[in-house]
Amino acid sequence: MLSHDLQHKIDFKTKPLGALGSLEQLAHKIGMLQQTASPQLINPHMVVFAADHGIAKAGVSAYPQEVTYQMVMNFLGGGAAINVFCRQNGMKIKIVDAGVNFDFPPDLELIDKKVRKSSRNILEEAAMTTEEYQQALKNGKAVVEDIAATGCNVIGFGEMGIGNTSASSLMMSRLFAIPVADCVGRGTGLNDIQLQQKIDILTQTAEKHGQIDTPDEIAQTFGGLEIAQMIGAMEEAYRQKMLILVDGFIATTAIAVVWKKNPEILNSCIFCHVSDETAHLKMLEAMGQKALLNLGLRVGEGTGCALAYPMIQSAVNFLNEMSSFEDANISNKD
Repeated sequence: MLSHDLQHKIDFKTKPLGALGSLEQLAHKIGMLQQTASPQLINPHMVVFAADHGIAKAGVSAYPQEVTYQMVMNFLGGGAAINVFCRQNGMKIKIVDAGVNFDFPPDLELIDKKVRKSSRNILEEAAMTTEEYQQALKNGKAVVEDIAATGCNVIGFGEMGIGNTSASSLMMSRLFAIPVADCVGRGTGLNDIQLQQKIDILTQTAEKHGQIDTPDEIAQTFGGLEIAQMIGAMEEAYRQKMLILVDGFIATTAIAVVWKKNPEILNSCIFCHVSDETAHLKMLEAMGQKALLNLGLRVGEGTGCALAYPMIQSAVNFLNEMSSFEDANISNKD
């Protein structure tokens, strides 16, 4: 019944039928999630999980590993792209140390959820032990529980971690049974020679680990601590009935792990943009999803979520504020 009422409300706004395109679908989705024909977006948050990856030392990134902690300091100083866009759009930002290979000063506005300093080198062993992976899930859950307690009902997820496109490529390959080479992109800006080296290293890594069955085993074996904490955070956001904003390639890999276990999570998700990582579009298509924006972004950090947020606000605002034909005394078509 609610679905019908929402569609009726959308259709009888002062516009041609379907003329607001994707905004109409967004409005319907958000209304269904919140179980109301007058949805609200309350206290929007962006959470950026940061961690290092052992495989970064193998040369799979154009940047050295220390850039992870340096970028965390940039986030905390308000100078990164995600800070700019969150300020612009009235979103609160939280930075989480999920496993950065650095000792941060204690007086920073940093959420300390460090499980260990960096995941292990997946060329040699699984990225995390079972205990570390479970702790990472719990840590991500706890972050969202605290944010939900503020009344927040819309939350975006971003990440920072040199080497995390490699982890995501391996996870994607196993989750969707796609060859590794088709899941690998340029990440932070590799040239052709470096890209081929990355493909060779990741193919070798995939072969080393043999058969892995469950989504959680795939994430534990190939993922990073920031990806694992995102998985736990996304699961909790679903339980809290929050609207989940999904950023690019890495965040989509995290949500894919949850989706494999619970397909219903897609009812809570808005995929905010198509990354310039070519594998991202393949993964969205495999999940039957379309993204709002295609700007050629490959920054990470949750930037796509923050950029898409005004469109999401527009969907809610037209539903709540735009006149109907009856309200405005305007004749509808016959």
